[in-house]
Amino acid sequence: MKKILLTSTGFENDNIKNKFLELLNCDVAEAKILFIITAANDPDAVRILSKCLDDLTNCNIPDENITIYDMHKLLTQNEINKYNAIYVCGGSTKYLVDRINEIDFKPLLDKYIENGGIYIGVSAGSVAASGNYQNGPCLIKNNLDVHCESGTENGIITTSNDILLTDNQAIFINGSENIIFE
Repeated sequence: MKKILLTSTGFENDNIKNKFLELLNCDVAEAKILFIITAANDPDAVRILSKCLDDLTNCNIPDENITIYDMHKLLTQNEINKYNAIYVCGGSTKYLVDRINEIDFKPLLDKYIENGGIYIGVSAGSVAASGNYQNGPCLIKNNLDVHCESGTENGIITTSNDILLTDNQAIFINGSENIIFE
């Protein structure tokens, strides 16, 4: 079963944080997180990284269980499979997608998710996973826009709909359904 959680602003909404905790297949103190900072390549995005890191530490994930990864070397499938979740931060979606392609990360990510790993996208990390970029991971086929003033209505959506997420919403993809919630 797929476990994909796409957000505008991470775990600012406790319901989104709780969904992540529900998806973890281990005790939170034992959870290992791959924290991808690649998209944060400008000052505004870099400022947000500490907030994203706080999302994880506020879930009581120990600092030593969070590995920062900038996609400048390719991990092996065995290395990536050691993580319970991959948390992909925001910034430049185009730069993130370009790095994913340059190091051929998509096959690893697909296999990781197929094996039950959790993908959490924040802002650019969510948009990169959508259908907006045909050469991106395309974890969902829908086009996605984040930080919207009004979002797509909560509930199950089809793969043909564009998705608009407010900063308080997320989309959960579990393999058979795409569910927007807040």
